[in-house]
Amino acid sequence: MNIGVLKVKLRIHESHSLKSKRQAIKPIIKRVQNKFNVSVAEVDDQELWQLATIGISYVSNSSRHANEVLSNVMDYIHLIRGDAEILDYEIELTQAL
Repeated sequence: MNIGVLKVKLRIHESHSLKSKRQAIKPIIKRVQNKFNVSVAEVDDQELWQLATIGISYVSNSSRHANEVLSNVMDYIHLIRGDAEILDYEIELTQAL
């Protein structure tokens, strides 16, 4: 079993409250979940107004396939991010027993 994790750090320039931040990232999370059938959650920077870190995970029998899916997720986030700026991202692949 191979587990792929994608961590994406976003800056939401127009956010002036936690509520407006959540309104900006919630559509991104839902669209990614619906399109790719992956697990998605805000995993860091929950109390910061203009920063969000989203974690996306995918399990596959092939590390190559997991990497491909998460790379496609990242490409999709580039397309749908709206006013959010992508600051950084990282894909990590692990093999579980």
